[in-house]
Amino acid sequence: MAKKKESYEDLVVKLEEIIRQMESDEISLENSMKSYEEGINLCNKIYKMLNEAEGRVKILTESGEKNFIEADE
Repeated sequence: MAKKKESYEDLVVKLEEIIRQMESDEISLENSMKSYEEGINLCNKIYKMLNEAEGRVKILTESGEKNFIEADE
């Protein structure tokens, strides 16, 4: 069975939950380290998604700007 691709929003919600858990006084050092590692992995996935989105926006913007500049002149 194929793994469902997580959305940006889902990853941010998971990261926020990890942050809440780590900010509580009721987490052990071992669980804190596991949560930190999971948080770093989520941050890396989010960063990758944002970079991909930025690349797509740049491509769209560059072609749109050329058309706009040519029409403006």
